[in-house]
Amino acid sequence: MKPSHIEHIGIAVNSLEEAIPFYENVLGLECYNIEEVADQMVKTAFFILGQTKIELLEATSPDSAIAKFISKRGPGLHHIALAVEDVNSGLAHMQSQGIRLIDEKPREGAEGLDIGFIHPGSSFGVLMELCGEKKT
Repeated sequence: MKPSHIEHIGIAVNSLEEAIPFYENVLGLECYNIEEVADQMVKTAFFILGQTKIELLEATSPDSAIAKFISKRGPGLHHIALAVEDVNSGLAHMQSQGIRLIDEKPREGAEGLDIGFIHPGSSFGVLMELCGEKKT
């Protein structure tokens, strides 16, 4: 498994409505997609910067991972997503290397991508996400 690039950087925010103007008006980026991922209890907004995306994450429930993250650490950098050809193979490779996973199998994330998270305890404190096109 070899990641091809940083697919996106996830940033936890209290409010997309408050955060989006900074990225658009100050940084000059364009928000091209806002979507809710109901099973993850999150609403996302995406911006493209070169080959990498910035994903803003707003909790839609106090029980969501994003709400808990913000409650503990405040808004800010949440995760780094690495693009891989096959998320299932990537997760299997990680597991074979003794890496602790949050997701043992891919699940559907924003923009219809397969995703799987690596526990930050196995990646030196950084929550990492593998993401790629759905395999059918």
